[in-house]
Amino acid sequence: MVKHQDMGNLDGPVLLFGGPYSNLQAMDGLLTQASKLGIDSSRMICTGDVVAYCGNPSATTERMRDAKIAMIAGNCEKQLAAGAMNCGCGFDQGTACDILSAGWFGYAHRHVSDNQREWMAALPDILSFRHAGSRYAVVHGGYNDIARFIWPTSKEQVFDEEWQAIEAAIGPVDGIVAGHSGLPFVRETSRGRWINAGVIGMPPHDGCVETRYMVLDGRELTLHRLSYDVKSAVSAMTEAGLTQGYHHALETGYWPSEDVLPCDLRRAVFASG
Repeated sequence: MVKHQDMGNLDGPVLLFGGPYSNLQAMDGLLTQASKLGIDSSRMICTGDVVAYCGNPSATTERMRDAKIAMIAGNCEKQLAAGAMNCGCGFDQGTACDILSAGWFGYAHRHVSDNQREWMAALPDILSFRHAGSRYAVVHGGYNDIARFIWPTSKEQVFDEEWQAIEAAIGPVDGIVAGHSGLPFVRETSRGRWINAGVIGMPPHDGCVETRYMVLDGRELTLHRLSYDVKSAVSAMTEAGLTQGYHHALETGYWPSEDVLPCDLRRAVFASG
């Protein structure tokens, strides 16, 4: 059974983010930035995957729990809660993402506590909230497939399928907030705005080290860059033996696993743009 949590009405700016990815330094940077913006944890929402590529899975999980930020289960939380031995990310077999995931997920599997797995198991699959007269749903990848990769260039049919499934489950919504793909974007569909808030734990493969989050304030939606202690995050990965390439991604802004992206979103496109 799908677990749905209704957060009710949220007044004031709402901070939307995804994928802390075991990056404790980015998590701390976001909490500092939220405080500067005057946004408390009751108006922060995470699209899942608190644990992934970086070096502090347990500490990052605890920081999220202590802050009492609303969050849905990402595929990483689902897999860790179930005691699975793979991330369930939806990577095609043999791709760089698939091969490299064995290292970082194995590390997370060894360092996340039983108590943290119980917390992950209790997370909702979908959230909903009202803001400025509109109703929003929050999912990880897709509704029927938690690890569905949805890109800014995906076909309209993809967004329509997801919208229908979500509304069949929880009723009409005016907007959908999602994560998983790692790229922040807003897609205006025939049904409303599909909002991918991006992730804070890894740059969005654009050559910049800052990660991303969004703030929803009425109808206004703004994309923000997050600066944090990248050097310490890289050191934590190195000390953990997580040197398969994602540690360099924190410093270069480019993923070592570009083959997960559609061709039109790969580095050559950015370089020539």
